[in-house]
Amino acid sequence: MTPPLPQGRSFTVRGVAAGLAVGTVICAANMYFGLQTGWVSIMSMPSSLMGFAVFKLLKPYLRFPFSPVENVLVQSVAGGMAIMPLGCGFVGVIPAMNYLLGADEQGPLSLSTWQLIIWSLGLCYFGVVFAVPLRHQVIIRERLRFPSGFSTAVLIRVLHSQGQSSSPKELDAAAKGGFASLVPKDDGPMLVDESDPVVEEEEPPAPKDLDWAYNMRLLLLSFLISGIFTISNYFLPILRDLPVFGTVAASTWLWTLNPSLAYVGQGIIMGTETTLHMTLGAVVGWGILSPLAKMKGWAPGPVDDWESGSKGWIVWVSLAIMLVDAIVSLAYIAFRPIFESHVVRFASALKRRFRHRRLAALFGSSHRYSPIPAQEERDEEEEENQSSTLRDDQSSAIEEESDGWDDAPVEQQVSSRIVSWGLLASVLVCVLATRVVFGDLVPLYAIVIAVLMALVLSIMGVRALGETDLNPVSGISKLAQLFFALIIPQSHKSSVLINLVAGAISEAGALQAGDLMQDLKTGHLLGAAPKAQFWGQIIGATFGAVFSAFAYHIYTAVYEIPGKLFQVPTAYVWIFTARLVTGQGLPYMAKEWAMGAGALFAVTTLARTLSVGRPWRSLIPGGIAVAVGMYNVPSFTLARAIGGIISWYWLSIRKQSTTPLIIVASGFILGEGFLSIVNLWLQAAKVPHY
Repeated sequence: MTPPLPQGRSFTVRGVAAGLAVGTVICAANMYFGLQTGWVSIMSMPSSLMGFAVFKLLKPYLRFPFSPVENVLVQSVAGGMAIMPLGCGFVGVIPAMNYLLGADEQGPLSLSTWQLIIWSLGLCYFGVVFAVPLRHQVIIRERLRFPSGFSTAVLIRVLHSQGQSSSPKELDAAAKGGFASLVPKDDGPMLVDESDPVVEEEEPPAPKDLDWAYNMRLLLLSFLISGIFTISNYFLPILRDLPVFGTVAASTWLWTLNPSLAYVGQGIIMGTETTLHMTLGAVVGWGILSPLAKMKGWAPGPVDDWESGSKGWIVWVSLAIMLVDAIVSLAYIAFRPIFESHVVRFASALKRRFRHRRLAALFGSSHRYSPIPAQEERDEEEEENQSSTLRDDQSSAIEEESDGWDDAPVEQQVSSRIVSWGLLASVLVCVLATRVVFGDLVPLYAIVIAVLMALVLSIMGVRALGETDLNPVSGISKLAQLFFALIIPQSHKSSVLINLVAGAISEAGALQAGDLMQDLKTGHLLGAAPKAQFWGQIIGATFGAVFSAFAYHIYTAVYEIPGKLFQVPTAYVWIFTARLVTGQGLPYMAKEWAMGAGALFAVTTLARTLSVGRPWRSLIPGGIAVAVGMYNVPSFTLARAIGGIISWYWLSIRKQSTTPLIIVASGFILGEGFLSIVNLWLQAAKVPHY
């Protein structure tokens, strides 16, 4: 059976150009914030809105209208660019190699711009190619929801269906449905005869929160406000560190507030639960552990010193929390099917045993025969057998659907030949690029193992993202570092460098395969050709890799890194992890506190994992969020907490729509990230501060 194909062209040159333009803005913002705090965002929803706005303004000049599937292409290209600062290691691994690697660790390494480009091109492909075979399993067969990808599909559907909306039940059914399940049913022909003039159709009024013009005005207004505030920060640096808790707390213990609208926007997107858990981490780390380490003499240096101060001491505690969270979470994802099947069987056996005992007590325990099962038990066994048969029938039906109309037409899919040769070529490119950049410092066998491990860990990342909307790339990279510490001798002269490279490769694969799977989910629901999305992501990744290399080189040439503005905290996390797992010593008493924190968060992470869907789950601290609150200074965390509180007020108290809030938050982030380029020029020109 052939699916009802949506109208429009899935791949166009103009769509690629628009995606690259939007992706450049997001990529620049991600480089800026990544160097500051390690946080990046793919921003699929703003990409779709900006792409729609551009083509809406150009509508009188278009030969054929801008369709939903073309909008999917725009956000796929933009997403491929957006994640490259993190995917290529420019916000963590590369600064660690450039500035933090010691002389006895084959560092610090000075990589030229061309070396950075070769390295980033080596890392930007194999995760994209590997996402294609994973797509059939997690989207077509298992029909994982991928919340962000589903939300983006709903937004695109609303934009292109003139504000029409569906009930929550209809949307939920569509999220688990087949190919093009979110295509508007009244979608008319999209292509226009070139000989006919474009006819302007009068559109019915849409609800305010679904009106593209209203949302675009919100985006532009928040963009400008944040951009103006960013430029003001250059001339008034005091605005970055307000001593809201007094001068002593600010100067001695680093308790300040950076009222960055972009950080507030990040907090809005992260949500109330995550930001409050980050605040808990800041309170424990900077309000309790930091003063304790300083006063006890465990970290006698200045608080903001990474080597001898409590800033570097508490990062070991946060690192232990991140490692434990990663191991517990990924172990659950890997072994959950086995675990759940055994639990179900055990519960069923226990239930039957209890009933047998109850019957034995009823008839007397001295009998040496087994009592005849009660009618209730026989009925239940029959129901279980019927339901098992029904599940098998449903599974077979789903498999039949997956081979037929549930997926895109064969001619729109990426062929198995392209996947096979593309995966082989991308792996070879990664190995060759790493070899060219690092030479004999990183053995060939280590590079090959790192790529193969990245492919395995990508499966865990994709599944976690599809179910929880969280891609645990930081935990995946730490797990890879831990694994390589076991296979690379500690006596090896480049053991720390090898550890960094292996973790970077694993992170790149998991990040690309996971986050780009969100785009594939969006395209699946809207009926976009997977082949068009694949090539769009390849193009976006290529441009993003090159752009990120140049952007990193410019930032490092103009600013002091690590410095007060760009502290690159994730670079310290990377280097400290490498030193920890390769057997180097920890600061005094850091080992004991790290082990205690690890044991505590092993319990909390397991509790959070097993309590998905429970109302009290948000009260259990999340390990990654608490750890991020520890290794980032409080000024960043407090601003994000403000955003989380705003999100709670808007959604829980005011009961308003999520869409305008996300749009405003995205404008705040893009405004500071993009107009920080102006600050870059001012810094390069040595314009004085006030």
